[in-house]
Amino acid sequence: MNGPSNLHRLPGIWRASSNVLVAVWLLIAIFPIAWLVVMSVKLPIDAFAPNIFDVLGGPETKAQIGGLSTYDLALLILTVILTASVHSARRFLFRPFADTTGELKVGGVILSYLTTALTLGVGALLVTPWVGTALERLTPDGPLSQPLLGATLQHFRAVWIDNAFYVHLQNSLLITGGVVAISLTIGALAGYGLARKSSQIAFWILIIALVFRALPHSTLVTGYLPPFIELGLYGQQFAVIIVLVAINQPFTIWMLRSFFTNVPSSLDEAAMVDGATRLQAFWHVIMPVMWPGVITTGLFSFMLAYNDYLVAALLLDGQSQTMVPAIMQYFNRETTLTDQLEAIAAAVSITGPLFILVLVFQKQIVSGLTQGAVKG
Repeated sequence: MNGPSNLHRLPGIWRASSNVLVAVWLLIAIFPIAWLVVMSVKLPIDAFAPNIFDVLGGPETKAQIGGLSTYDLALLILTVILTASVHSARRFLFRPFADTTGELKVGGVILSYLTTALTLGVGALLVTPWVGTALERLTPDGPLSQPLLGATLQHFRAVWIDNAFYVHLQNSLLITGGVVAISLTIGALAGYGLARKSSQIAFWILIIALVFRALPHSTLVTGYLPPFIELGLYGQQFAVIIVLVAINQPFTIWMLRSFFTNVPSSLDEAAMVDGATRLQAFWHVIMPVMWPGVITTGLFSFMLAYNDYLVAALLLDGQSQTMVPAIMQYFNRETTLTDQLEAIAAAVSITGPLFILVLVFQKQIVSGLTQGAVKG
């Protein structure tokens, strides 16, 4: 009974080596983000201190402003436990959005993760500070009320309130939403049509799209500048959407076409035999089994637009700028250490939506990348 499984089991030295390599890779990947988070809640004297323990503990921040007490840390731990409990109970809480097997549908997945994120956000940003402050006032001289780690949110307040960084967030969401919506609409229709065609024309269309995708982004922006200036679109978010869709569309078509290829054409034919038109078959029969591929492609489109610097920097300025170029403006100007920490706080802030998206759609992404929509 144990023979076959032992044949596929790696020797102990290989398992230990692979675990060590994964741990080292995780440390290297996570360390920069974790270090930025730590620096963003410290005063400059602590954030740029040569001693690593001063950066972590923030003694000057604790002395001048305060920080996290034992009450705060305990409340944060309780918030994490509550968030994990809500997340574990998501299938029970959102049963109306589950299928016959008990698995949550796309809408249920989105609602469940939004609830999880809301629980964590409200608990960490609202409940913990309020309850912690109330407990500290009840026992002002108690050991549990004394700050243990220096921390401050003044850099985040300066970024989002004083510098109105939320305007750049609105611009980013407008542009990314437009890019994803247009790219997926055109890409799904084109990918479906090319997947159902085996002619040489379809092949060469895909090759031309691939060549177009390989062009430098600066070349495309330069080509679009004259008509944008002539039509008065220069400096408008719609101009950035047009360019990013042009950059992203070949990749979207290629990716969605590969997913549609894995969907048996017999599904289309069966629907049309029952009286459906080609468009009805596409929307009501093919698309429901294509959601993993669509979500995967949409996430890549979102990241392209969300993380774009060059196109937005060349076509936008001032208050119409998106978040990534706006952050770079902190570093490009004559800065103080406080300005640099504000830039770090802004950089930490914009990573949140990416983490949430990956967490929400992790199963669909894995399914889309490994198998396509269905097994052909």
